[in-house]
Amino acid sequence: MLTQIALGLGSQFLSGGMARMPDATQTLAAFGLAWGLTDFLVSPLSQVRQLGLVLAADRAALARLRLFVVTCSGVLVFFLFALAKTGLGDWVIGDLHGVDPLLAQKARWVLLLFIPFPLLEGIYRLYSGVLIQMRRTDVVSVAMLAGIAVQIFAVFWFLDADWIQHTPILLPVIAVYLGEGVGLLVVLLGYWRFAPSHNAKSAEEADTIELSYVYIVRFFWPLALVMAIQGMSRPLVNLFVSHQQDGALALAVLAIVYPLAHLPYGWVNELRSLPSAFNKEGIMPQIRLFATGCGLLSFLSMALLFWTPLRDYILLELIAVDGDLARLCAVPLFVFSFFPLPVALRSYFNGIALVQHRTRALAPSAPARIGSIFLGLLLFSHWQWSGATMGVAALLCGFVVETTGVWLGVRIWPTWRSARPNKGV
Repeated sequence: MLTQIALGLGSQFLSGGMARMPDATQTLAAFGLAWGLTDFLVSPLSQVRQLGLVLAADRAALARLRLFVVTCSGVLVFFLFALAKTGLGDWVIGDLHGVDPLLAQKARWVLLLFIPFPLLEGIYRLYSGVLIQMRRTDVVSVAMLAGIAVQIFAVFWFLDADWIQHTPILLPVIAVYLGEGVGLLVVLLGYWRFAPSHNAKSAEEADTIELSYVYIVRFFWPLALVMAIQGMSRPLVNLFVSHQQDGALALAVLAIVYPLAHLPYGWVNELRSLPSAFNKEGIMPQIRLFATGCGLLSFLSMALLFWTPLRDYILLELIAVDGDLARLCAVPLFVFSFFPLPVALRSYFNGIALVQHRTRALAPSAPARIGSIFLGLLLFSHWQWSGATMGVAALLCGFVVETTGVWLGVRIWPTWRSARPNKGV
């Protein structure tokens, strides 16, 4: 939980660094657009951690999972290259988003620089999942904290460099890569240090399912679908927002409020790992109560940060955005305050589906989410709201509908055919 909060703090330093650059609004908008597309493409890899947590029972299983992850990463690398260097990028960034040519050029250049990112992220997620399975969350925490520290240091170190002042969009890209590289290095060293315990499971603890590539695909595809559609949410919002009258300004606002709002609630997503990590009879009511408390705690913290004068202090003094941008951030941050409530419930039921190896029960929630976001954007675009407020409100609708879909899939229709017999719950 603490490392997820620290990860959010690192994002604030990125936003603060860009806000202090020449032509800050253009830089924030270009990076926000490019990172939104990159995040969409890489989003299925975030569930690779669950592969390491649930399926990596020994080194042989890990080897199969590693080849699977490298293959998936290669496909994503190809799509990033296509967006950066082919006519597909012209259509997606220039025509579809309707941004001006200079902004589109900067965004495509950032996409080109992010081409190796999927491979690094996939391997990092896989090995961090294995370490969580081995109850070595301390190593994962150290990896994340070290990556964040290096990312923050990079912002301070390069902020006043002449070549960064000349090309300010390089600042967040360099910081992201340095943080990711250090985190990956620590995770790999941690696995190497604690690898002997990876095969030290008792017969009762060992998972006797033969791990074939077909089984990996059957387990993973619903998770990848859910995360791909979750990742599609931000580009969809950016697409609608970019066509509003205040398009470029709204994209800059979203580039600020996304990481800032994610800071107090992003850690709630980690609740999904608890059922698999503590898979024992009779413990699920305690985990459910704990998840509810975490959601309420996150909501109260967001109310404190974004409903009080603390919001202006954070925006104006810590991130150092100008007054006009700060005013436009106020209402989107207020709407974001309600996100922890559906996220806590979604994470708990996601965890139940994982421990039961019943990931296909999650699949219907994905199209429900993207459909509700699309309908929300169509509806709110006719209201007198700013582009950023419209986008965040539509996202909240998507989160609520997705959580309802997850609950229906896991609890109301528990007889859906599973990939394997239910275990442990």
